[in-house]
Amino acid sequence: MKSPKTMKDSIGIARPKMLAICLAMLATSPCFAQENIESVVNDAVRQVMQAQGIPGMAVAVTLNGKPHYFNYGVASKENQQPVTENTLFEIGSLSKTFTATLGAYAQASGKLSFSDKASRVLPALRGSAFDTISLLQLGTYTAGGLPLQFPDAADSTDKMLGYFQQWKPVYPAGTHRQYSNPSIGLFGYLAAQSMGQPFDDLMENTLLPKLGLKHTYLKVPQAQMDLYAQGYSKDDKTVRVGPGALDSEAYGVKTSASDLIGFVEANIRPGTLEKPLQQAIALTHTGYYSVDDMTQGLGWELYKYPVTLDQLLAGNSTPMAMEAHKVQWLNPPQSPSKEILINKTGSTNGFGAYAVFVPSKGIGIVILANKNYPNAERVKVAHQILSALSN
Repeated sequence: MKSPKTMKDSIGIARPKMLAICLAMLATSPCFAQENIESVVNDAVRQVMQAQGIPGMAVAVTLNGKPHYFNYGVASKENQQPVTENTLFEIGSLSKTFTATLGAYAQASGKLSFSDKASRVLPALRGSAFDTISLLQLGTYTAGGLPLQFPDAADSTDKMLGYFQQWKPVYPAGTHRQYSNPSIGLFGYLAAQSMGQPFDDLMENTLLPKLGLKHTYLKVPQAQMDLYAQGYSKDDKTVRVGPGALDSEAYGVKTSASDLIGFVEANIRPGTLEKPLQQAIALTHTGYYSVDDMTQGLGWELYKYPVTLDQLLAGNSTPMAMEAHKVQWLNPPQSPSKEILINKTGSTNGFGAYAVFVPSKGIGIVILANKNYPNAERVKVAHQILSALSN
């Protein structure tokens, strides 16, 4: 029998295979699991940080209901403040999963129906293309070709309504997926209209507290600014997200690794939440249509599990975000299943985020960075960690 030192050396030599075996056998041993999860995460994260010049990253893993935190580098190069699990990061389009949950909560609470036409919820849109576009089509990017971003001339709260009133579809509603901030942004805006309160108020005073999230914000309070990481652009300039039309709904959430992994855990195990919120989460995990190997949920994007790295890379690729794709609607919609992988990326000019979880394995991973770096690199890091933990 090998001595403890020899066994440790063996793990160091054949790390990926040996760690996968150890994790599979001993995941219920908290001390051993933490030690080995850290080795797996270190191997994946440190290489990408160096290659991409990322100042700081926070990674959280939930495994069998227990969170594990791994922090790297600094929240700000100027003051060298280290990253912690409480550091606040911009999560960009990962915000859409919160917006989707709020909209689904409105349906579960009887305030709206996804089949409602947009102009029925907001009379100011009557007489426009939105007389025939449903809330579900807005929430799943199939309104008819709404663009990725608002045009500069319409990218403000006071001008966005006029933009929607004049907008003309490129495709018949429901036929093409065109990933779009204005699309899901309007979905969130209309959900709030149906509930009779401003979107920001509903998020901060209703949804986030019901999810048990205490350090997630649309506008970071002054008292929390010391925890707000400095973002860095691809050319290493300091930057933070600015205001824009429907920014809160589409890309405005700032959160920590500890809160975001709590949100992921709520998606894996929603049973302790109130019934309407459980129903809302199920609606966000429902598959509405497919494009290649990706099935579109509400906010979240779904894959049959197990899934290959190449499939995940394709689903999170630039063409998937920037180009229109014909869709194949699922009739009936695909009911939530544990045998799926659920994920979403998010970026602002100075931050990059990714969340992924597999309900059947009880595993979730969030990766937060204060630099915008390629989606493919985030997916590779998460896939490496997930592969080691799930074998």
